[in-house]
Amino acid sequence: MIPVNEYFDGNVKSLGYKFNTGNSTIGVMEEGEYEFGTSTHETMTVIEGEMLVKLPNSNEWQTFKSGESYDIEANEKFTVKVSSQTSYLCKYE
Repeated sequence: MIPVNEYFDGNVKSLGYKFNTGNSTIGVMEEGEYEFGTSTHETMTVIEGEMLVKLPNSNEWQTFKSGESYDIEANEKFTVKVSSQTSYLCKYE
């Protein structure tokens, strides 16, 4: 069974799956600003669109475009802003 995840009143949706390197989700975010928390190390890759990201322990926004990735350690919070629908791949390690 493929788990379906829905967050922020349905503005962020993803499908979960297991791969030989671990668990992953592939999803889409609607325009908006979202704060996420992690329980494991995560690698987020933008598939299409663009994300402005405020990483933990930073006050600056960084831009990540299609094909670019960023890492978040376990037990951290980070904020994401998207200005249009944006798709992503998140790998959990």
